[in-house]
Amino acid sequence: MSTPRREELLERFYQEISRNSTWTVIYHQAVAAKLGLNPTDLKCAGLLRETGPVTAGELADLMALTTGAVTGVIDRLEKAGLVERRKDPADRRRVVVQLTSDPARLAEGEKVFSSLREATAKELTARFTDEQLQTILEFISASTRIMQQETAKLREGNPAAK
Repeated sequence: MSTPRREELLERFYQEISRNSTWTVIYHQAVAAKLGLNPTDLKCAGLLRETGPVTAGELADLMALTTGAVTGVIDRLEKAGLVERRKDPADRRRVVVQLTSDPARLAEGEKVFSSLREATAKELTARFTDEQLQTILEFISASTRIMQQETAKLREGNPAAK
């Protein structure tokens, strides 16, 4: 049974997670602008970091973009030196997209995030024990899984969102 205190905490949690989400989007818009990209391009590059090499069609499906739109994204990311098109080693007729193999170019992109990483590490190290950090990590992992599941549910039956 939920107590008034727990209900208050949950309400505050939902408000704060919403604020965090909003400011995360705004931050990533600023990062994208700093790199001369748009937010969709930046998130595609981030997704490639997570997935590794994928075909343009797979990237389009993951991002819920048309193949034409994802081609434009890949073109812009390639022009910015962040991705490369490579022949698929398993099927040379196919092309896969991957993050650039140029460590200097990757380092340039990562440099933009360095201030956020440093500020986050400083805050987390100063405020939380290792056990608390483990709980935070578990929360973030669970939140990511929930977002993936909820995204899939939203896309079900909506071909435009796939």
